[in-house]
Amino acid sequence: QVQLMESGGGSVQTGGSLRLSCTVSGDIVNSQCMAWFRQAPGKEREGIALIAADGRPTYADSVKTRFNIARNNAKNTVYLQMDSLKPEDTGVYYCAAAPLDYTCSSLNSVSFNYWGQGTQVTVSS
Repeated sequence: QVQLMESGGGSVQTGGSLRLSCTVSGDIVNSQCMAWFRQAPGKEREGIALIAADGRPTYADSVKTRFNIARNNAKNTVYLQMDSLKPEDTGVYYCAAAPLDYTCSSLNSVSFNYWGQGTQVTVSS
């Protein structure tokens, strides 16, 4: 059983920053691809950042240069540093883990089979 728990969400004004954390427990190894997704009201879930076991990141164009994904394998934790936040960043943010054999090549949600419950991020103008 694998469990992912997000934390760090909240409400900020435009231009503010938040740092999300995702703590992973259970039958999971540090070589798995991890990612952050978000879902705005009335919209489909969007992949925004992923990180391979070696720390190689990939970002969606919508967050590139503003967000940074990192992982601490010793703590089984993945982070998402979000700077220069905009109202369009509002949504529920989810942490996800892919199967061990996934190449960590795409932010396609169907490639990830473990999900957290999500944490709300609200950015006001």
